[in-house]
Amino acid sequence: MESFFSTLQKNVLNRQSWATRDQLRARIIHWIEATYHRRRRQRRLGKLTPVEYETVHKDAVALAA
Repeated sequence: MESFFSTLQKNVLNRQSWATRDQLRARIIHWIEATYHRRRRQRRLGKLTPVEYETVHKDAVALAA
């Protein structure tokens, strides 16, 4: 968890000032969904990122068809 918050601090919070909490909240949600989750390796996906997992399985499905 500390690694996550450290990365969030470096990539979102330290980059600019936010006029309202709503702007900050929207930017944090966007960063988590668009950046963090797409790059983070996940145990349930065999230590692959979601993008890597989809690429591997998309190729496997294409070969099977």
